[in-house]
Amino acid sequence: MKADHFDQQKLLALAAEDVALAQLAHRRRTLPELAAVDTAAEAERGLTEQAVRAETEVRDLQREVKRLEGDVDTVRQRAAKDQRLLDSGSVSAKQMTDLQHELQSLARRQSDLEDTELELMEQLETAENALAAAQEGQQAAQTELTRAEQARDDALADVADQTAVHEKARAEAAGTVPADLLALYERIRAQTGSTGAAMLKARQCQGCRIELFGRELAAVRNADPHEVVRCDNCGRILVRTAESGL
Repeated sequence: MKADHFDQQKLLALAAEDVALAQLAHRRRTLPELAAVDTAAEAERGLTEQAVRAETEVRDLQREVKRLEGDVDTVRQRAAKDQRLLDSGSVSAKQMTDLQHELQSLARRQSDLEDTELELMEQLETAENALAAAQEGQQAAQTELTRAEQARDDALADVADQTAVHEKARAEAAGTVPADLLALYERIRAQTGSTGAAMLKARQCQGCRIELFGRELAAVRNADPHEVVRCDNCGRILVRTAESGL
């Protein structure tokens, strides 16, 4: 295939834009801000789960304390009723003995319940402190997640802006290349996954960094300036310039 030597050189601008766009695409995939968001989100999820567990424990302990308070109140009421009967003097000697025994039993029961209630109250205080700490940590994690998401969005917006600039420049560069030469370039670009042309500099293909020797070098050196030559190694169009070392 033949193409004007100067048209071939226009491919270098096109290739440069393709390189820039590929770098931007790679940057978008590997932004540290993306990893920071993942880390912050994971931390926020962990602290939220911790807060939920702490809140559940507090509610359970509160219910248990309330139940014990009810049990203590029931025992007190029963003891007060028995005491009133004793104080009334209207019961028999046997009933009086039974009531005295029951009052002793109720006193022991009330003491046990109050001891258990005190232990639960201490556990509840500890759980409430843990809940407050978990909620504070959760709020801090949410703040950090919001900050990380904003940093990510800013970075993505910057990549998008630069991509738009290079896409426009690429379109302008492509518009200067003859259709048949551009079609060949695009076909090769699809095959390489990067660019369809590279400068031949100091006898080295700048696409694959392989230096030309022997017959390959002689073929390129002797080729018509308007002949489209390609790298035997990577298949890119070799664009010859004054720096090619031929």
